[in-house]
Amino acid sequence: MDKEKLLKQLQSLRLKLHEMAEARGSLTDPEVLAISEEADELIVALQQLEKSKYH
Repeated sequence: MDKEKLLKQLQSLRLKLHEMAEARGSLTDPEVLAISEEADELIVALQQLEKSKYH
């Protein structure tokens, strides 16, 4: 996995998440939650990448 690519994807999702939450007026909207879950998956992937770097 490419760390820079993952970071760019995460930044893009963060912006999308913010825009969607503003537009929907809710952090519990199903589409907002789906984007949040996708961001969570990227964060986990980045953490695993960092962890493997030190082992």
